[in-house]
Amino acid sequence: MARMARGTRTPPPPADDVPERILDIDVAEEMQGSFLEYAYSVIYSRALPDARDGLKPVHRRILYSMREMGLRPDRGHVKSARVVGEVMGKLHPHGDSAIYDALVRMAQPFSMRLPPIDGHGNFGSPDAGPAAMRYTECRPSLAATLLTDGIDEDTVDFGPNYDGQEQEPLVLPAAFPNLLVNGSSGIAVGMATNMAPHNLGEVIAAARHLLAHPNATLDDLMRFVPGPDLPTGGRIVGLEGIRDAYETGRGSFRTRATVSIESVTPRRKAIVATELPWGVGAERIIEKVKDLVTAKKLQGIADIKDYADANSPTRLVIEVKNGFVPEAVLEQLYKLTPMEESFGVNAVALVDGQPRTLGLKDLLQVYIDHRIVVVRRRSEYRRRKKAERLHLVEGMLIAIVDIDEVIAIVRSSDDTGQARSRLMQVFDLSEVQANYILDMPLRRLTRFSRLELEQERDELTADIAALDEILGDERKLRKVVSGELADVAKAHGTPRRTVLLESSGVASTAAVPLEVADDPCFVLLSTTGLLARTTSAEPLPAEGERARHDAVVSAVRSTARGEVGVVTSAGRLLKLPVLDLPALPPTAGPPALSGGVPVSELLALEAHERALALCTVSPESQGLALGTARGVVKRVVPEYPATQDSFPVVRLEDGDSVVGAVELVTGEEDLVFVTTDAQLLRFEASAVRPQGRAGGGIAGVRLDAKASVLFFGAVEPGADAVVVTVAGSSGALPGTGGTVKVAPYSEYPAKGRATGGVRAHRFLRGEDALVLAWVGAAPARGAAETGMPVELPEANGKRDGSGVPVAQPLVAVAGPPLGAGA
Repeated sequence: MARMARGTRTPPPPADDVPERILDIDVAEEMQGSFLEYAYSVIYSRALPDARDGLKPVHRRILYSMREMGLRPDRGHVKSARVVGEVMGKLHPHGDSAIYDALVRMAQPFSMRLPPIDGHGNFGSPDAGPAAMRYTECRPSLAATLLTDGIDEDTVDFGPNYDGQEQEPLVLPAAFPNLLVNGSSGIAVGMATNMAPHNLGEVIAAARHLLAHPNATLDDLMRFVPGPDLPTGGRIVGLEGIRDAYETGRGSFRTRATVSIESVTPRRKAIVATELPWGVGAERIIEKVKDLVTAKKLQGIADIKDYADANSPTRLVIEVKNGFVPEAVLEQLYKLTPMEESFGVNAVALVDGQPRTLGLKDLLQVYIDHRIVVVRRRSEYRRRKKAERLHLVEGMLIAIVDIDEVIAIVRSSDDTGQARSRLMQVFDLSEVQANYILDMPLRRLTRFSRLELEQERDELTADIAALDEILGDERKLRKVVSGELADVAKAHGTPRRTVLLESSGVASTAAVPLEVADDPCFVLLSTTGLLARTTSAEPLPAEGERARHDAVVSAVRSTARGEVGVVTSAGRLLKLPVLDLPALPPTAGPPALSGGVPVSELLALEAHERALALCTVSPESQGLALGTARGVVKRVVPEYPATQDSFPVVRLEDGDSVVGAVELVTGEEDLVFVTTDAQLLRFEASAVRPQGRAGGGIAGVRLDAKASVLFFGAVEPGADAVVVTVAGSSGALPGTGGTVKVAPYSEYPAKGRATGGVRAHRFLRGEDALVLAWVGAAPARGAAETGMPVELPEANGKRDGSGVPVAQPLVAVAGPPLGAGA
């Protein structure tokens, strides 16, 4: 073992003639001890967050200092330098740059899902750093108050600061699971952490489920937390890595920019990115694209510009050269530029002072355990304070009842000590009560004061009893924790920003331009407005259909490089390239289309315009049949312009709208109207003469003065079809319930076009209109507003019978997975 001795040469003797002290040091032991001490300091005191509040020491010290400084969300901002100085001077033994960097990140809405600091000024961007701390201002946000609320009620432990002159919290109460909501990243010695942000409402829902069901599985929790929800939105492609991360604490997933292909000129299209991967800025993408184009590794790019402004924080426009397929160029951008990034999850956090790699359930359990301790300690503190106050109130009541004797005792006493002792002896008071009575002002001697004290005594007694119940019953304690989490989610929850995709929706090729095989497929539209396509020409299997959520309301055969039409309530037909849709694997089942995309992301719909159905745009089809709210029916000649992506297919009168559209297969189908006053009319499609796109249609059903058409569709002759009707109050809000009836279609006789039809539903008391109707091939499938399935009654209802209540309100009904016209 190498050894080193200091002072090998004889130094001159010190002036005071004290001999020098020489120590032999084992270099290996010294290095080992020093390194371990440094490593522990970095792991515990700097780089890794605590699994309970999700904060590193510097973040915790910043939030605590801002609270102690009296800063609040409803008060003015203060200079960031003032906060940094307070933290550095009292709590944090490191430089101001480290403190300010941490403060800046907590104020960046593109870095955190729920930023705990409200910044004023230039706090940077994904491409650039912030202004100096002397130029920026800050104050706590509402999220910061949630993290620190209750800290003065003995809810957490405190410890000495770096010099022992101040006390600082070792953890914050944290009213929400901050580590999962805001994520964290840090590099320690021999380990690192990297965690993505999540949606507050989803995480709290999972935590509450785990509170109620401690044995919940990972699959149960992933029903509430399907994946990260990044501050900048975008898309996550491939969900297998997310499950690995939630199960083991380690995994990876790919984030993609949210893009659309738009026409910037009549002859040129562009790829427009409105959301970028988390942590990626537009300048970084622009620089990378220019380098690749210069190196001739990326083809088809004409120009790239950043059009971001106050109304569109992210708008990166990449113009595509003529002759190149935009989808192909986009795939190359995903492959070669930061428009697609890989995120590696490494969920390492401190648990009881030790670094651990935690899965989703472990992270939630650690937080729940912490929150239970916080609520228990807070309840004990409040009970103690209320008991102390009750003790004083009871003494005050004794004094007020015999106030004359109290005054006599005080006046006849030589000093305060004697008065205290005599009061304690005569009225059997404690020393605290006696002192409080001696300090009592004369204004508390009124009759009204006595009534106030009696009321306060009763309230304190009730409060103490309630707190005793919470402290004495673990179930009630957990219920309080769950209720407080629900309140936080209700007050601060926001909709999900990041779209989760099972697959990219774009096939990979080796060359540019990318050519996707023109294979047959089905294009699907769901009840919740999601679009997707299958990866084969086979229909989706019906097995297990009822266990899945959502339902397919329209489906049409196409090819991967083909186009389909989307018919809207405004009487327009919008062409949609099938290649733009994400592909569902053949095993997806009649989906919820969880891998689908909303119609609004692909088509520019006007206000109050809805997508009703899909159709082919081939002139060989039998054309469309449309029905409007005012009872007009029209068969459209399938002569669609090849050069237009959007065009009207019916001329609507003012105030009218299309309520149903279906593509005819044979031209011999029955056309069906259902009105709000519960009338059903069926007649043959051959009774309607086809018209061109400019035609306004002909009378389809005769309506009463206050009635309108609720449903329009088509049924193939001889099909096993059913009629689903939902009755309710015409003045009620949509989706507020009603009675449901399912009857065989054969119960309703055919009548001539432009007649009034037959009664389809008998109203019960409180019902005056149909609020939903559907006619189509059996079996019918109901869906709630969330897309979850709703069990429908048996199809044995009478034509004019009444309905029965269902478990939850219906908002949509569909038939088998492929539906009519597929």
